[in-house]
Amino acid sequence: MKFSTKEDIEAPIDAVFEMLCDFETFERAAMRRGSEVQRIDTMTTPGVGMGWRAAFNMRGKRRQVEIEVITFERPEEMVLECRSQGLLTLMTVELVALSKSRTRIMLSFDIKPLNLSARLLVQSLKLAKTSLTKKYKLRVANFAKSLEERYSRA
Repeated sequence: MKFSTKEDIEAPIDAVFEMLCDFETFERAAMRRGSEVQRIDTMTTPGVGMGWRAAFNMRGKRRQVEIEVITFERPEEMVLECRSQGLLTLMTVELVALSKSRTRIMLSFDIKPLNLSARLLVQSLKLAKTSLTKKYKLRVANFAKSLEERYSRA
């Protein structure tokens, strides 16, 4: 099951990619929302092999996920692989320079079930795909707007 959307950002591609590589900010944001986030690599610069272990509550259950950067091509593409109980999710971030000061961000999630219970979960998500896609696109639009605002403040 795949979710994808694109947004345009009033910022140069290099600046957008740098903001996307600010993983510590994302870690802190997740912790503020109640997640436990732990870095599982020793890398000092962003790149392939970076990884995190995270735990959070969702639908009344404690969920655990491992996240690893599997593709890192500055400044065009980053792919993160997320593995959890029975699910494999690939998050792809692609950037395209529309001009010197405008960038298009394309974000996609591809969710693949690895066992029967995960398959049932994905099946139930398919039933709600229209509303989930709407929420996803709204969140990505808000995220793109926040990147734009962050760039204009810098």
